[in-house]
Amino acid sequence: MSDSTDYFGSENEIFRNKELLQVSHLPDGDRIIGREDELTNLANAIKPATRGNTPNNVLVYGKTGTGKSLCSKFITNQAIDRAEGNDVSIGVAYVDCLQESTETQAVQSTGHQLNDSLETDISIPHSGLSTAEYYRRLWRIIDTRYDVALIILDEVDKIEDDDILMQLSRAVESGKLTSSTVGVIGISNKVRYKDSLDERIKSSLCEREYVFSPYDATQIRQILRSRSDAFHEGVLEDGVVPRVAALAAREHGDARKAIDILRFAGEIAEENDLETVTEDCVDQAHEREETSRLAELISKSPSHAKLVLEAMALLTQQKTGEDAPVTTNEAYDLYKRLCERDQSDHLKLRRVRDILSELEFLSIIDQERKWAGKGKGNYMENRLIDDPEVIIAACNESE
Repeated sequence: MSDSTDYFGSENEIFRNKELLQVSHLPDGDRIIGREDELTNLANAIKPATRGNTPNNVLVYGKTGTGKSLCSKFITNQAIDRAEGNDVSIGVAYVDCLQESTETQAVQSTGHQLNDSLETDISIPHSGLSTAEYYRRLWRIIDTRYDVALIILDEVDKIEDDDILMQLSRAVESGKLTSSTVGVIGISNKVRYKDSLDERIKSSLCEREYVFSPYDATQIRQILRSRSDAFHEGVLEDGVVPRVAALAAREHGDARKAIDILRFAGEIAEENDLETVTEDCVDQAHEREETSRLAELISKSPSHAKLVLEAMALLTQQKTGEDAPVTTNEAYDLYKRLCERDQSDHLKLRRVRDILSELEFLSIIDQERKWAGKGKGNYMENRLIDDPEVIIAACNESE
């Protein structure tokens, strides 16, 4: 037994508290950097809830990794504490609409989070009830347990049916809630999301709107340093944090990406039995983060979307010059050949155009409409945001 391989590796410890570098971690207020104005705005919008009154509904916009979800969770938790001092009970439910993408799933998840069956004698099964019945039980739970319910709908633009926004924003007005009230915080990466809403929903939901701007390199450095105690003292070499911050700031100011890269860099140092985290670890971590993020996105995409992406990546590699554009027709022609390679039937050009639009929405590609000249009409140029090799690797990893 003494000669067996030790799969747990060396005793060199890199991390002291790795939880500080997890996306799910909700930091203390002093670790939330560069979002004082946004937190103040959110607090002012929901402040009436701390006195038992109806809060303002809020829509929060901004690119991925700009602190929208973090600030919304933090300020609603603070509202709960403040309300307790006023003898007011606030319940908070957080719904990830990317995972709970139907109205029924979102209502079921909200009811499950707000419920305590021992107190309400109400059950919220994972399936088996109609949407209307889930709503009826949700209203009873809120009226029984809380003065105010605050419901965070993250990635709200991914909801297949926005009727839930109508139901929640008009629950009191329509008499569904009799002794309680409710407020909604909708979070979206899509700045023009409101434009897609029904006029009735706009009038009742969009009471306050806030846009979160990307972090700059200085703010990202501060964020990373505020979480550097995730590592043992002296483990991070001096150039690591500035290097991570520069990479993240160059790519849309995504703090979530920066934190992921720093965590991956530590893991790479551990895997290679290093005593410190180096800038070389950061460069390797950057590549790993890109592939991991894309693989997650691409793994949820239909097979034909993956083939369209692969065609885009292959064509980008063939073209000279950085950031080379690919026309939709070029992508479609190669996509059809890839379908033949995989012995599958190809989609029509119109559907491939839709797929490219969806990929732009996911921030995997950029699109720009071009004028071909008099009598020739318009055409679309498509550009990969990430390195084509990373795209191809992510496509292969997701298969």
